[in-house]
Amino acid sequence: MDVRRRNNVNVIGRDDAPVLVLAHGFGCDQNMWRLVVPALAERYRVVLFDYVGSGGSDLSAWSEARYSSLHGYAADVVDVCEELDLRQAVFVGHSVSSMVGALAAQAAPERIGALVMVTPSPRYLDDEGYHGGFSAEDIDELLDSLEANYLGWSSAMAPVIMGNPERPELGQELTNSFCATDPDIARVFARTTFLTDSREDLKGVSVPTLVLECEQDAIAPREVGAYVHGAIPSSRLVTLDATGHCPQLSAPEATGAAILDFLESLK
Repeated sequence: MDVRRRNNVNVIGRDDAPVLVLAHGFGCDQNMWRLVVPALAERYRVVLFDYVGSGGSDLSAWSEARYSSLHGYAADVVDVCEELDLRQAVFVGHSVSSMVGALAAQAAPERIGALVMVTPSPRYLDDEGYHGGFSAEDIDELLDSLEANYLGWSSAMAPVIMGNPERPELGQELTNSFCATDPDIARVFARTTFLTDSREDLKGVSVPTLVLECEQDAIAPREVGAYVHGAIPSSRLVTLDATGHCPQLSAPEATGAAILDFLESLK
């Protein structure tokens, strides 16, 4: 198995520096990190990749059985880390990839030494004593709409996820990214993302962790950021002066600065 080709792995930055592994969220690919990568690559070695089924990955390697669970995506992360022989890398995960990172760090503790969770959510569905931001009816409607008309769903949901309506080009970019994903693969990834409950997995996180949230986020409200921070004793919570679920695009300078500040604290 050629992991580098399968996951479209790219490595940039300083060869002699600590390693960052950047992982994209649902409907996206490594291109979503492009605005923060230059600042990170000045000081660190940066590993970019696409999950199987996303971006420039080898679509022939995708299987519904593997990628119907976040453990399948965590296995991709571990494979990439092993292929590059990474040790104590910092895993930076956006959205659902924050929970993937938690699983990967527990599966391969020698490979991942710290986590950065960008707009994380361990459970999107509301529960007793827990506010995830979505009712059961909301999630059912979201998934039914996605399965019935994926392109239409993408055009409607991407601007909501992105926020920043005064900057429509951001919503359009996310729409384009969603629309570039195979609808059958997107359906599986969406169900895995929105129906998974990772709250118990957070209890197993023992590495230093940065939780990055935005002031306003329709997908992961601030109650969720507070929950993640409270569930991980070794975590730091930073609230960005930003709107939307993708601050690496809408507020790249602030996002990059927060990540760099956290990395400095690890030295």
